[in-house]
Amino acid sequence: MFSKPFNYIVISTMLGFTVLFLFISHFLQFPHPTTPLISPYPNDLKTQDPNPNPNPDPFTDLLGAFRIWDYQVGCTKFKKTCTNLSSNNGVVSSLQNIEGVSCGSLKMKHVIVLVRKWTWIPDNLDNLYTCRCGLTCLWTKSSVLADQPDVLLFETSTPPSQRHKGDPLRAYMDLEAERRRSGFEDIFVGYHAEDDVQSTYAGALFHNNRNYYVSPHKNNETLVYWSSSRCLPRRNHLAQKLLTLLPHHSFGKCLNNVGGLDMALNMYPECANDASSSTRWYDHLHCAMSHYKFVLAIENTVTESYVTEKLFYALDAGAVPIYFGAPNVHDLVPPHSIIDGTKFGSIEKLATYVKALANDPVAYAEFHAWRRCGVMDNYGKTRAVSLDTLPCRLCEIVSRKGGRDA
Repeated sequence: MFSKPFNYIVISTMLGFTVLFLFISHFLQFPHPTTPLISPYPNDLKTQDPNPNPNPDPFTDLLGAFRIWDYQVGCTKFKKTCTNLSSNNGVVSSLQNIEGVSCGSLKMKHVIVLVRKWTWIPDNLDNLYTCRCGLTCLWTKSSVLADQPDVLLFETSTPPSQRHKGDPLRAYMDLEAERRRSGFEDIFVGYHAEDDVQSTYAGALFHNNRNYYVSPHKNNETLVYWSSSRCLPRRNHLAQKLLTLLPHHSFGKCLNNVGGLDMALNMYPECANDASSSTRWYDHLHCAMSHYKFVLAIENTVTESYVTEKLFYALDAGAVPIYFGAPNVHDLVPPHSIIDGTKFGSIEKLATYVKALANDPVAYAEFHAWRRCGVMDNYGKTRAVSLDTLPCRLCEIVSRKGGRDA
């Protein structure tokens, strides 16, 4: 019969070996006590030009970085910080207020939208919608289903120059940077809050049939993903200037350095395993992006409120966008979710910051805290006025005008 002290020694030894095994196998991960928090909030630009982390702690496991952030920072502190930084919790001027619709102003209970001519508008937007105030909305490209439409929607072609009473209203949509009206429309749909109906690029319908696999591991040798096949001189010059300072992969026609346009699927074969998506390389952008810590997003044109899928793709893929574009971009994105490249004194300072951030799991994880902690701010409104909700919002304004009787 063993004595009780001997049993305690055996049990303690076994527990010690168990903990040591779990730690070595990385099942248990303890936070690095000296990891600094780099926090480039738009209202705190002094921290956007830090010295490199004196104790680099490169990481590839995104979930491990999240666990360290949870221990050192956590959602409570993050939410408090975001609240202190937000000076306007209401609707900003960059977004339309869609909450103030009066049901009494609707003159019709059912509105039919017929999309005319060739358009890039996704076919799966066609549907019968149940909207607010008991309004129903039929959105279709079929003149058979919509033989008596209340409004005709044009996007790549110009509406009729004249409209007689009893004819459908004319809606015209232009989401390009110039945002030009046709001159003949009764309702204009654009990305700006000043337009009759606003439609942002934040919705899911801008990336149909995409592979949504998100890698839990980040490439630490190659930090930046970039893909562009429209080689505009200004954008190419800016991209080249930054990318020469950072390890990167360029997958598009512009500055391609991976050996071709279809190399993403060769490099990440798991991206080709989604049976619901096609084999075209650009249908796997999200999956490919998710392997990188950063995605470079440069708009074709710099103008107010013009924030396109280039940025929102990166957010959806679990990467941190390095963004060059709309000066009011922070009105449209989640808090502390992007690196605004225009806020740095030079491209060299931006590259130094990105390298430091890549070696700091806590600071990097903070860029993902918005979705993990449920801090949406104006991003919730950005999605609420996206293409996804356009049918009901267009039908509401048609109903208020009276449709064919307008």
